[in-house]
Amino acid sequence: GVAMASSGETAITIYPIGNYNFGVKNPRHEKDKSVVDRLARMRLKYLKEGARRSVEGVLLVQEHNHPHVLLLQIGNTFFKLPGGRLRPGETEIDGLKRKLMNNLSPTQESLATDWEIGDCVGIYWRPNFENNILYPYLPPHITKPKECKKLFVVPLPERCYFSVPRNLKLMAVPLFELYENIQHYGPIISSLPQMLSRFRFTMTGGIPPEPSRLEFPSAKAAGTLDQEGDPGEKQDSEVQAEAQ
Repeated sequence: GVAMASSGETAITIYPIGNYNFGVKNPRHEKDKSVVDRLARMRLKYLKEGARRSVEGVLLVQEHNHPHVLLLQIGNTFFKLPGGRLRPGETEIDGLKRKLMNNLSPTQESLATDWEIGDCVGIYWRPNFENNILYPYLPPHITKPKECKKLFVVPLPERCYFSVPRNLKLMAVPLFELYENIQHYGPIISSLPQMLSRFRFTMTGGIPPEPSRLEFPSAKAAGTLDQEGDPGEKQDSEVQAEAQ
């Protein structure tokens, strides 16, 4: 949840990772095999539709009384926040909710979350398609930026269900691991600790699990959440955790 702290800063309640159920669903394959392919596709889209608008969500859980950001891992080395490109005419809120449904919600409608979209914490600009670099400001000589990317905090409910495409991993990564770690996470994700520093975090304890609820091992700082089937169904495989 979100509330105003007494000093005027925004307070965000962060719940333990053990409060949440994690499962998998059908894979969502990437459209591009390389950064070069992606930039070429984006260039064609720009010629048809104009500047690209994209949104990403910052979802927080806590482990060992420290905030962790949920990241999607593609392959062994690439990490991204859940989100993506807005459709022409689509609002940022509607578009981010749609992307969160696609990336993180179970296919079973009764288990899906009505995502709450909170504050915008960052705006990044792509000046060209020559490289994959975005800036947290619009360079003064750029009159026609190619993309505007906005990052929003997505406050999580006390408990909910996640279901991740089978070809991706959902990682819970602590802020201290992200901080200035550009080599591993890139310039935007590694700047999240600075973006989030204006918030006042309230860490809560865990909720006693329901008898049927699947446990997520909470002994490690960053975990791979990997489990067969939609959450809420009987499972044969266990959730696995791997340290970063």
